[in-house]
Amino acid sequence: MSERDATVRMATAADAESMVAIYNYYVEETVVTFEEQRVSASDMAQRMADVLSASLPWLVAERAGRVLGYAYASKWRARSAYRFSSEITVYVEREQIGRGLGSQLYDALFPRLAECGLHAIMGGIALPNPASIALHEKFGLKKVAHFSEVGLKFGRWIDVGYWQRTL
Repeated sequence: MSERDATVRMATAADAESMVAIYNYYVEETVVTFEEQRVSASDMAQRMADVLSASLPWLVAERAGRVLGYAYASKWRARSAYRFSSEITVYVEREQIGRGLGSQLYDALFPRLAECGLHAIMGGIALPNPASIALHEKFGLKKVAHFSEVGLKFGRWIDVGYWQRTL
């Protein structure tokens, strides 16, 4: 295993504390997520349980027993006709940005999405975010929508783009 390689596995409730440590950085310091309040480990465990109960994957990447990032798929919309569509999400520790961990997580996630019988995959990206755009386009997602000034965080309006791919 090279320095960049991590082990990717299914997440468990025991990973919630590590995941909120990663996620809360984005909540408090960035516009990557529109969430504005810190998330607790119990909140994260419940979100994970909701995803897993929908038979969708939630993965973590770890090295030497330490969770460095996670990726998951969630229902795109609640109506039954959307059951073959999903939104994907990936977060990595800020020190791991640009080191290939997001790609490693998506490399493991995409085959699982196909196994779940999903057809359309979407990724929402707060803009600008060239690194996230590059990651999603690397995996064949193409920009399909741009919403202007739909989120207000840290006193400024944020655009959101959506990228999509069919499996």
